[in-house]
Amino acid sequence: MWIRQVFLGILGLSSGFAVAGGMFAFLIALGVVSRFAGKTHTAKYILYYEDAAAIGGILGNLVSIYEFPVPVGMVGVVSFGLFSGIFTGAWAMALTEIVDVVPIFSRRLRLKTGLAWLILAMALGRTFGGLIYFYYRF
Repeated sequence: MWIRQVFLGILGLSSGFAVAGGMFAFLIALGVVSRFAGKTHTAKYILYYEDAAAIGGILGNLVSIYEFPVPVGMVGVVSFGLFSGIFTGAWAMALTEIVDVVPIFSRRLRLKTGLAWLILAMALGRTFGGLIYFYYRF
């Protein structure tokens, strides 16, 4: 019986490593970390950015799996929501840029001007969609 538990533990750990490795490889391939460092002119701190991403992934998994309370109060919840939204938005925009969705979309619509308004509309749509989702979720 214990051999089955050991096997399942090794399988689960290996699967977690594979998923985490894939996610971080995808994050690096999109260039989110290097783009942040380049835009903020803080390339000399790139190792800190990478460490923060790894530690954030590890802590996020621990909180998700073990569901222990994190007493941060309303300020912590708002800060977490803000930074999570910024990260998710940056990741989505990096993915959009990598796949060249906006240029292809604007070419198909023959959109010559107003590209900034299109991007703003997509961002506002995502924001309002998230607000509606979380408002009616509970």
